[in-house]
Amino acid sequence: MSRKKHSKELKARIALDAIKGQKTMSELASEYGVHSNQIGRWKKQLLESAPDIFTRGKDKPESSTWAIFLLITN
Repeated sequence: MSRKKHSKELKARIALDAIKGQKTMSELASEYGVHSNQIGRWKKQLLESAPDIFTRGKDKPESSTWAIFLLITN
């Protein structure tokens, strides 16, 4: 069995759903077909990188653009 590769967009969507807390990790795992431990890791990564969204100027990471888009569209 080969490992599944998930897009960064899907990982962000799942992590945001986990942060919202409207469904349990088990429900999300079942819905997306991803292990609940993996969802927990993606949630942690998103929460740890969230402050980067507010970085200004040349130090701003490119990934912040995607994070801002996700936060605005949800």
